[in-house]
Amino acid sequence: MVPHHVIEATTRESYTYLINKYILPELGDMKLVELLPIDVREWIGRLQDLYGLNPPTIRLCKTVLDAALSTALNDRIVFLHAGKGVKTPPVARKAKRIITVPQFDAICAALEDETMRLLVETDIESGLRWGELTELRPKDIDFATGIVTVSRTVVHLRSKDLPEGPTFVVKSYPKDKEWRHVKLAPGVIGKLKAHIDTHRIGPDHLIFQMPSQDGPQRRRRPQTLPDPETLGHTEPNEKGRQYRHGTTSAYAAGRCRCVHCRDAIAAYRAERRAIGKDTPRQRRTVNTDGHIGNDYFRATVWAKALTAADLGFHVTPHGLRHAHASWLLAGGADLQVVKERLGHGSITTTEQYLHTLPGAHDSALAALDAIRAGSGAMASVSDSLNDPSVSMADDLAAMRRLLCDIRESVAVQHDPRTGLTCEPGCPEAHPRASEPGERT
Repeated sequence: MVPHHVIEATTRESYTYLINKYILPELGDMKLVELLPIDVREWIGRLQDLYGLNPPTIRLCKTVLDAALSTALNDRIVFLHAGKGVKTPPVARKAKRIITVPQFDAICAALEDETMRLLVETDIESGLRWGELTELRPKDIDFATGIVTVSRTVVHLRSKDLPEGPTFVVKSYPKDKEWRHVKLAPGVIGKLKAHIDTHRIGPDHLIFQMPSQDGPQRRRRPQTLPDPETLGHTEPNEKGRQYRHGTTSAYAAGRCRCVHCRDAIAAYRAERRAIGKDTPRQRRTVNTDGHIGNDYFRATVWAKALTAADLGFHVTPHGLRHAHASWLLAGGADLQVVKERLGHGSITTTEQYLHTLPGAHDSALAALDAIRAGSGAMASVSDSLNDPSVSMADDLAAMRRLLCDIRESVAVQHDPRTGLTCEPGCPEAHPRASEPGERT
């Protein structure tokens, strides 16, 4: 099915993996004409019970199988779509958690490398996808106007079956297959220009390049290890045995990975290397043509910054794109402008970022409190209107006071067309002064 379809390289890689891993081992012995909906239902049950797959992965496997069955149906190989009407386990859509400005500042402050900090700042200011951001080159930026032209993206193919191994592939179009323009703030444009000038980056070279991988990157351990007698014991293993922290036994038999046990095993291995008993393994390197891989960035840069920032929850680098969209909409940006800026194919995708910031529901709660607080005042105004002993002037004053209270509760700004003005804390509203010649 896959070799004869025109699909994206990353989609082909993902489909090939799922076919070889979950579809062919279970359904490969059956002919397409013999496949019935009951067989597909049983296959989904095995994916859930035997393989232990979660609902999103099961749904993706079903999507791949449906694509193959649709092709067979269109080519008149079969006359029944066996996957039609077969349900998969429901997938719960989780609410997006958007980082706030102080949380983003904490992450930036925890980044030690200046280039990586500039990369993160450009990401939050532009909302670019990772492949678009890491493929950015000086020729894509008009430094006079601050306009960035998004015309390419890079994808990282990780399949071990590739002849040349994992590699980066540059596509001459972004994900939405349409060029777009994104304007950046002058401060970010200035930092990008200074970075390009400092590192002498040519117009066709990458602005953000993979750091040098020369030299060992072993974890530093303290010169003096603590006494294991003072560290306590590990949790019982499968045999119910416990070991003291800070010992090689706790690391190997107890499978403890605390900092003390890791320091102990590191010291033990260093002693063996020093007397020539062990040979240190070769340092792992990343196969790259200069592009920064998302997996490398998350493991070596992003994870450390999140730990140091201590936000209390996890956020991915792609979460910066979510934050960019939410911040724009929360600040009053037009929905259509945000859609075009992010390169969304549908405005429905952009609408999901409305009211995603932590304080987005405050206005709704304030309105609810205003209505509940004003219900008693409204009842008193209604009673006064029905009371013949109350004059019309008193009725009008009561209505003005009620309007003043509601405005102050929901923090509504004064509209000169209403003819009423009120300062916070004022006990009642006052009529607007009449202009010369105007009827009161």
